[in-house]
Amino acid sequence: MNERDENWDDLRHLLSVARHGSLSAAARAMGVNHSTVLRRMTALEKSMGVRLFDKLPGGYVLTAAGDELHRVALKMEEDLAAAARLLSGRDTQIRGSLRVTTIDILTLYVLPRHLAAFRRLHPALRVDVMTAEASLSLTRREADVAIRATAKPPENLIGRAVSGLAFAVYGSVAYLDGAERAGKPSDDPDRHDWVGLDDSFNYTMMAQWVERNVPPDRIGLRVNSVTAVVEAVRAGYGLGLLPCGIADPSPDFRRLGPVVSDGDSRIWLLTHADLRHMGRVRAFMDFMADAFVKDRDLLEGRCGG
Repeated sequence: MNERDENWDDLRHLLSVARHGSLSAAARAMGVNHSTVLRRMTALEKSMGVRLFDKLPGGYVLTAAGDELHRVALKMEEDLAAAARLLSGRDTQIRGSLRVTTIDILTLYVLPRHLAAFRRLHPALRVDVMTAEASLSLTRREADVAIRATAKPPENLIGRAVSGLAFAVYGSVAYLDGAERAGKPSDDPDRHDWVGLDDSFNYTMMAQWVERNVPPDRIGLRVNSVTAVVEAVRAGYGLGLLPCGIADPSPDFRRLGPVVSDGDSRIWLLTHADLRHMGRVRAFMDFMADAFVKDRDLLEGRCGG
């Protein structure tokens, strides 16, 4: 590695510490150990002759000098990522690897069979799926394709909406059979235990619907993922508002009441404009668009009830 590479590598470590606020978190994000990040930051501060971070109780915070260098490093990162996207966009071969970011319910319940079918068509391409509620950056090439449920996709990305989403109230068959024997009507939320989402999901339609329709003291369990809601309801904890596309195909669940549509939110396939002509990106997005369109009746709640 030459000196220029080493200098950029030091700046990559600075960016990671600035983003994550600690040496240990930066090390995990970069796949290195804590001592490597500390050594890189110490060397960078020595070469620059300034202190770049203040270590505060809440984590590492950029000094004034560090902030100036951070802006330079961000510009370098953006320029390198733009160059990589432009070069990658010329690659028409459907081989190598493709990084896809999506949410947990799609990773677990919707995508596996589609990914298996895509693999049979393109065995030379490896797909790396990263499950994250927060969007990874396609601009910085943290991912090549995003599959997101959103009402308003980022303006710097291009793509298409492939399906709407529908939700309904469900309980497990075992739970509802027991409730009926105990004289608890299924249409009375006051008589049932519920599974809800925690405060980190307050912006979602799911959490807002539960807040409007379920007495707070009936929510006996709150979790921080939609998948956890699905599995808690399946286990018989109580009722929950679930995606129809997940619950309707399963014999474990029974739908109660009408579909609750999330009219604004749709499933989007997204990529960066510079990558839209890359062979593996185009092949994946075209295949998944067809797959989601075929699933639309299921995802929009027309296959159960």
